Amino acid sequence: MAECEYVDLHVHTTFSDGSLTPAEVVWLAVDVGLAAIAVTDHDGVDGNAEAFAEGAQQGLEVIPGVEISCDFTPTNVHVVGLFIDPTNAELTEALVDVREYRKRRNPKILAKLADLGMHIELEEIAAKAGGRTVGRPHIAEVMVEKGYVADFQEAFDKYLAHHKPAYVGRRRIAAEEGLALIHGAGGLAFLAHPGVYALPPRILESMVFKLARAGLDGVEVYYVDHLPTDTAFLRRLVDEYDLLAGGGTDFHGAAKPGVELGIGRGDLKVPYELVARMKARLGVRARRAAIR
Repeated sequence: MAECEYVDLHVHTTFSDGSLTPAEVVWLAVDVGLAAIAVTDHDGVDGNAEAFAEGAQQGLEVIPGVEISCDFTPTNVHVVGLFIDPTNAELTEALVDVREYRKRRNPKILAKLADLGMHIELEEIAAKAGGRTVGRPHIAEVMVEKGYVADFQEAFDKYLAHHKPAYVGRRRIAAEEGLALIHGAGGLAFLAHPGVYALPPRILESMVFKLARAGLDGVEVYYVDHLPTDTAFLRRLVDEYDLLAGGGTDFHGAAKPGVELGIGRGDLKVPYELVARMKARLGVRARRAAIR
């Protein structure tokens, strides 16, 4: 085990909607003394190679991951995949389809902003992305530069966040397909930030039960916006359904002000012990596969 006791297993980079490159996230993780991080960009795995290479240089354990937007009832969910093979063809092809939809999504967002009197060209946001996946954070940056909003947070709070005037929904794949893609890439699948869905406990437990039957490996018990009651409830669920506990800050850098890598809003601690348990589970799975 690494000397440091804590990890962050939910981190975003400039390859989705974070403000730091994968290498910069690694440097920050080393600076704050983390033992390991997982790069979990939205619907994409391309940032993993840079993070892994820099982690090797810096002596930081980097766990390859992804966060997939999924359809499920009674609410859409995000599923985090950890220990995936980011070169897995089936996974990468499915994620390319999702990102192609996102390219068509951006002009729709800009059209809505234009209707609100804020005129932004696709070329302007593409320049902000620097050749990487273009998303709402890049639109927000241009909005600030043009004086349409005072800061990044206002852009999201007033216009770009879910249910706001310029929001356009994402393409999502079925949750069962998302689980299968993660498993096909050799990874473990976790229900991301369950407390955020604001479901009654009975409904949330039913959802976890159904996903567990479909192959869910774990739940993000520890999360930046979970209340202590959320964490206690989720710990009971993972014990009851023999699931793994995961967690992280959902770090986005400047794109999510107030959330710091490794500690969230100042009091989040995700123990390395969870990573050890994940590796043990993967070992059991590998031995069972070898026997078949």
